Amino acid sequence: MRMAPQDGAAAQWAMSMPLVRLSSLDLLKGFVAVGRRLSITQAADDLCLTQSAVSRQVNQLEEQLGCRLFLRQHRGVAFTPEGERLFRSADGALQQLQDVMGELRRSEERRPVTVTASVGVVGLWLLPRLAALQQLHPRLDVRLSASNQLSDLRADGIDLALRYCSAADAPADAVRLFGETLAPVAHPRLVEEAARDPGALARMALLELDDPRPWLQWRGWTLARGAARGRARPAMLRLNQYDQVIHAALAGQGVALGRLELLQPLLAGGQLALLAGQAPRPSPYAFWLLQAEPAPRADVQRVAEWVRAEAAGTAALSPS
Repeated sequence: MRMAPQDGAAAQWAMSMPLVRLSSLDLLKGFVAVGRRLSITQAADDLCLTQSAVSRQVNQLEEQLGCRLFLRQHRGVAFTPEGERLFRSADGALQQLQDVMGELRRSEERRPVTVTASVGVVGLWLLPRLAALQQLHPRLDVRLSASNQLSDLRADGIDLALRYCSAADAPADAVRLFGETLAPVAHPRLVEEAARDPGALARMALLELDDPRPWLQWRGWTLARGAARGRARPAMLRLNQYDQVIHAALAGQGVALGRLELLQPLLAGGQLALLAGQAPRPSPYAFWLLQAEPAPRADVQRVAEWVRAEAAGTAALSPS
């Protein structure tokens, strides 16, 4: 039940115009723009309208209120007493709206979409594809965080994460992107040399990621064991980041265990080649997409959809 206003508040409440009869914001914007400049011409420039359109807005507001708001002069306009009273109130109200809405928009624009992944995945899979995302969404602000450490997404302000793990270790809400297949790769010059001279392979260095997971190491591959037949063990070059392993392979410094899904563009472009006689093997791990929020903001959703689409292309070309 609505209580009746008391004392002096009753008169003020009774004088207030019902919300349904309040003049439109467009008319008030036109009036305030003219009042700030005391010029219809300059107000029209501010609102990106014609002078006649702004004049009609002011005239329509005057008709609704039943009073003159401006006195037309040779060089601009001047307030009437009623117009000056309305301007003091309307200008302050619209300025507050401008300030608050500007802050809201800036705060949304200032929030980049933060994506984290391992150093190797960022360098070999995400970065080469990023131009396509920027072309698709040119106003998108994306920040890549390359780290091999697991992050608490919400606590660290991260929106999306690409994780490398087994299905058993993937969170329940993770989306599987693609699996992983391994095979020896090298610079095409070295692959051709090994095809001409089988003994050349034993003289090539093996490039290895310094990682405890056995499927990412040369141990167990016949390529590594083959040199034991009366020859010295191949030289080993261990690096602590997978993109460094691949950069060394691109420079012709040895043979690397290729994680083929990450290397598709390099293999397709001929910068790297598969070593003959070594069948690709699947690894027990895969790549997964995690979201910090189940219902993310629009920009995060756009990036997540793009990652899933790119991953679908990678999975379609996977040897596994």
